[in-house]
Amino acid sequence: MDTANREHWIDSLPAELAELARRWRAAQPLPEPNLRRLWQRLRVEWNYHSNHLEGNTLTYGETLLLLIHGRTRGEHLIREYEEMRGHDVAIELVRSHALEDRPFTEGDLRDWNRIVLKEGFWRAAQTPEGEPTRRWIEPGRYRTQPNHVITAAGELFQFASPEETPARMAALVHGLRESLAAPRTDLLALLAKLHHDFTLIHPFDDGNGRVVRLLLNAVLLRVGLLPLVIRSPDRRRYLDVIAQSDAGDAAPLKQFLGESLRWSLELGLSAVQGMVELNPYADPV
Repeated sequence: MDTANREHWIDSLPAELAELARRWRAAQPLPEPNLRRLWQRLRVEWNYHSNHLEGNTLTYGETLLLLIHGRTRGEHLIREYEEMRGHDVAIELVRSHALEDRPFTEGDLRDWNRIVLKEGFWRAAQTPEGEPTRRWIEPGRYRTQPNHVITAAGELFQFASPEETPARMAALVHGLRESLAAPRTDLLALLAKLHHDFTLIHPFDDGNGRVVRLLLNAVLLRVGLLPLVIRSPDRRRYLDVIAQSDAGDAAPLKQFLGESLRWSLELGLSAVQGMVELNPYADPV
């Protein structure tokens, strides 16, 4: 991505956030030990919170122990350790993708889903008649059966049908590539729309939340910023702003994503001074 496009995306941010982004960009390159420490902290935070949002039960300290020290502690399902490690591999792929500055493809998203889920598994499901059954979850493959959720208001919300999904995903990726090549909107609006459109399609049987957050961060890394971290204690608010976006009001989701990005940029500026802790929560390792 050329310098002019990167400057556009930074200039499009709210003033306070844009100033943090400029200070971060001006501090580059960081000393290698500072950058390594920052990236370790971001990896642990991103892996822990994105998986915890989806029900993974590893603690922050256990996540740090697994990803940074290659050891395990606690009594968790093997699948939880595998998905945490798989998500970490996907993060490294996202980072490499940004450094290579190559166009996004649907294949990238399918690869991230395949790596995050690690391997196929059976999941409890219901037939269209409401009878209990099981469904095989195939990583990296678009859904082959309809999917829906019951909203907080008790209403049935239907995602894109399996027949619609390939065309809608192709349009999403094409639109993203066009937006990055010729910016016509602000960065937070782009991220909010990307999150909204992907969520409405819900292309995979599992792992959609983790993949869309990987995609948002792939965009942020591409424009020279840091990945945002949506923190698991904010899960209720996160779901609320997604619901508001589904109802036509994207402003709360934009604000929420901006606040998450601010946290990362402030952490990055701490790294400039070499002041990043790996375990600031004193969570046992």
